[in-house]
Amino acid sequence: MIQKLKNRLFAYLMPQKAPAIGNNNVTQREEWLQKTLSNIPAGLKILDAGAGELQYKRLCKHLQYVSQDFAQYDGKGDGHGLQTQSFDNSKIDIVSDITEIPVADSSFDAVMCIEVFEHIPNPNKAFEELNRVLKKGGYLIITAPFASVTHFAPYHFATGFNKYFYQYLTKDNYDIIDLVPNGNFYQFLAQELTRIGTVADKYSSAPTLTPEDKLGINLTLNLLARLETTSNNASELLCFGYHLLAKKK
Repeated sequence: MIQKLKNRLFAYLMPQKAPAIGNNNVTQREEWLQKTLSNIPAGLKILDAGAGELQYKRLCKHLQYVSQDFAQYDGKGDGHGLQTQSFDNSKIDIVSDITEIPVADSSFDAVMCIEVFEHIPNPNKAFEELNRVLKKGGYLIITAPFASVTHFAPYHFATGFNKYFYQYLTKDNYDIIDLVPNGNFYQFLAQELTRIGTVADKYSSAPTLTPEDKLGINLTLNLLARLETTSNNASELLCFGYHLLAKKK
């Protein structure tokens, strides 16, 4: 009887619908990338470094698209963290380490490297190589997480990068056209809250969320959604990641 009353109470208190917050990481990134790539003049030659499954080739139909990847991730990795289970990198044009791409200097008018830097043991060296293959006046496009959970292990070497990382790398040879955060503190926390059920299934001995648990999550999501509507530069503290567009001097 008491349990039934508790269930009815939680059902009454439970918000009818969880707010739409924390689920737009990929959407916002892809919207920015589509806009950025569409502004690159048609016919230019672009390198997609760390292209994986060529998911952004579709945004480069007006460009001469060339893909590069080390082509060693198989979707299962070492079984730890988040894995994709399947991964098709059989259509990569250039199979190589990203720090040693077998092309001449200044081979490309544009280079993009999307959500790859956290998977590189030495991202600074990778940046030097991307700079080498990019022509003067060329466009450099990079996105990477600000913070990230373990994924694609064992090829996950950094949790993320702040805007100051990009400012430091580009300070001598580039003019930054755009350097913008994706999301903010509240959106990031909401994203991780929505993972709790999935994470508990794998990493908890008692994974089933109780009604009390679900109520707590939904109430917190509503709090984050309310605070996010009045966010005052909360992205400088934490966000999904940064998006960089720079032009080589």
